[in-house]
Amino acid sequence: MARLPPSIKIGPQTTVSGSLRVPGSKSITNRALVLAALARGRTRLDGALVAEDSEVMLRALEQLGVRVASSGGSLSVTAEGGPVAVDSADLNLRLSGTSIRFLTAFVALGEGEFRLDGNQRMRERPIQPLLDALNLLGSNARSVHANGCPPVVVQARGLSGGVATVDGSISSQYLSALLMVAPYASAPVTLCVSGELQSKPFIDMTIDMMAEFGVSVERDGYERFLVAPSGYRARDYLVEGDAMSAGYFWAAAAVTGGSVTITNLGKRTRQGDARFAEVLVEMGCRVEWHDDWCKLSGPQGGRLRGGTFDLNDMPDQAQTLAVVALFADGPVSILNIGNLRVKETDRLTALATELTRLGARVVEGDDEITVWPWASEPEQPVLLETYGDHRMAMSLAVAGARLPNVVIKDPACAGKTYPGFFTDLLDVLEGRRL
Repeated sequence: MARLPPSIKIGPQTTVSGSLRVPGSKSITNRALVLAALARGRTRLDGALVAEDSEVMLRALEQLGVRVASSGGSLSVTAEGGPVAVDSADLNLRLSGTSIRFLTAFVALGEGEFRLDGNQRMRERPIQPLLDALNLLGSNARSVHANGCPPVVVQARGLSGGVATVDGSISSQYLSALLMVAPYASAPVTLCVSGELQSKPFIDMTIDMMAEFGVSVERDGYERFLVAPSGYRARDYLVEGDAMSAGYFWAAAAVTGGSVTITNLGKRTRQGDARFAEVLVEMGCRVEWHDDWCKLSGPQGGRLRGGTFDLNDMPDQAQTLAVVALFADGPVSILNIGNLRVKETDRLTALATELTRLGARVVEGDDEITVWPWASEPEQPVLLETYGDHRMAMSLAVAGARLPNVVIKDPACAGKTYPGFFTDLLDVLEGRRL
């Protein structure tokens, strides 16, 4: 793939129309990799994400003794089933929050000392609730600088099981990490959730995928989960297209009154982020769901309705919705998204700053944001900062589908989850994906 320039100008396009296949789901890929690494035997993954986030996970698993091979667009993961195969490792997980959370729990199953770290922003992202829960289950995990953030050192001695409470108010990934390793504790594990659990559909995804790999979870709503000692079975597994990635193209169709078909995401999707299509329907769009594909069409002229939307179950779609709000007929309020402040950047403040550059009025709250439509088209190029955040780059690019003079800084940061995003977006905008 050609190297991207330091900045890239987007659009505009009167009406977006096209069809494309998006990369495999990041959330499913990284869960499948962990489950395969815990299973006995060889697992084949088709359609898995090929991007920085999945590459970080793959390389870390190899350091931990898991055999990984790639052939013909498929990944092969071979493991021995259960405890970590090495007794020490120093893992650099860059800015992959999913990787550091899942693998902190993963290495706790071993015997030895493991250090997990990342870049400077990763060192600002909280992980203490996961460490606290692991320690209640028999581990010895600590934040090196005693600030509740990476780097983390795990003095692993396996998990004894028992009862642990985990704070669900920051990230659902703490709970997902604990659930996935729980079958390899020496006694049953009961996980109790304190606080309002974020992103509940991701817990559903984790439990469903554990079942597909042979482990069942008993649950009482989203408050209590019980996992008995057992083990995963290796299998062949198909990773569906990423609903987050689809969302950027749905949004481009919405704001231009066009249509986009995603060819590898269908009505049986397990991704909560796919519900973003229904938010766009509330704003005036139409969506068609089929077994293996979906099509979203925007209203004529891109005339969208404002409104208030609670995105607690799909907070990462908030950035895209905030950009769509520029073109609504009234303000759009997005609620329950405070955890965006501890992502790759403080996404609420970043959104408020960049949308203001585009002429919008924005009011930022602790866990919400309200965006009013743009007042006038920018007459001069507007360089939008991306803060090294892949989702800032991709969501802000949607504005260029409708507005002139939108320039995205550091487009290469999209490579964290979607290396070909800007090629695909420009192809759709310029009619090369019909």
